Amino acid sequence: MMVLQTVLLLCCCLLAFPPPGPLAVEAFVGGYGINYGRIANNIPSPDKVVELLRRAKIRNVKIYDADHSVLDAFKGSGINLVIAIPNELVKDMAANTSRSMDWLNQNVQPYLPETRIVGITVGNEVLGGQDQSLYQPLVDAVKNVYDGLKRLHLESKIELFTPHSEAVFATSYPPSACVFKEELMSYMKPLLDFFAMIGSPFYVNAYPFLAYISDPEHIDINYALFKPNKGIVDLNTSLHYDNMFDAQIDAAYAALHAAGYDEMEVRVAETGWASSGDQNEAGASSENARTYNFNLRKRLFLRTGTPLKPKRPVKAYIFALFNENQKPGAGSERHYGLFLPDGRISYDIGVSGLLPSSASSSVLSIKMTVDLD
Repeated sequence: MMVLQTVLLLCCCLLAFPPPGPLAVEAFVGGYGINYGRIANNIPSPDKVVELLRRAKIRNVKIYDADHSVLDAFKGSGINLVIAIPNELVKDMAANTSRSMDWLNQNVQPYLPETRIVGITVGNEVLGGQDQSLYQPLVDAVKNVYDGLKRLHLESKIELFTPHSEAVFATSYPPSACVFKEELMSYMKPLLDFFAMIGSPFYVNAYPFLAYISDPEHIDINYALFKPNKGIVDLNTSLHYDNMFDAQIDAAYAALHAAGYDEMEVRVAETGWASSGDQNEAGASSENARTYNFNLRKRLFLRTGTPLKPKRPVKAYIFALFNENQKPGAGSERHYGLFLPDGRISYDIGVSGLLPSSASSSVLSIKMTVDLD
């Protein structure tokens, strides 16, 4: 009788407190991630890249497509992977839900759960970009992709977002004065409404390097590089900023506040510093790249917030894993890599490569003391 009562009691407890279902995948572990671009003909194969990421203890990776060789290589790695619907597919995804379902069935569903796909970006820097014909399709594409995720019961496991450039802002100085461009609001508002509804963060590509080279005479390079400087004070808030990176993030928060989205988190989809560039790209040097990336990495591992949002730790994807020797545009575009084509580090910021580095440590004598985990 006692055994029967025990069994009945256990069954009642199980009904009252059912076993938890599968936990939602954490889309971003810690505060540090990296962008894995592949517009190059001399970088390691995807399986070697996974080995490199493991040695460097980098747990969050973002790519710019859904290449199957990359998805296969990441199987069983445990690395959080964000994949992308490129700009050229945005109109296709916006056409109807069946297009987005086809894409998800080809590029996501077959790889789960072995490949830890935790996010999908829809387009990159679309709003404010030159191709205005993509503005409305971006909004429709995001909604259709989300509908597809819901049909596959993946909406709580895969984060959906679109990265924005600084071109979506009308002004960003001082940070508290930042607002979205009025001409973009007819597209930005429905996008933000939707992301607020599904709990997605606002992702911005924040580059102090680009701000500095646009006005090197008036911007203190120490302020851009996280080096000691007097900083700025935002007179509207009395907040002090000792680095441009935090100021750019708080500018995005100010724009969201002005638009009515106080609860939305800001994350950084890209940030980095070029180690070389054209003659007119002031500050593009190996020394400055090493300083920026070392100080940024240290800042992110502290898991602290910004002056405006001190309790919300900053999360950022660094640009980039490798120099991409086939990228078009300014010379700096091909010199953002933390690693050389053979897997050695480009400069020492406290991570390990596939091979011992021959890079000189005389440029900056620094030692990383904060562990990646």
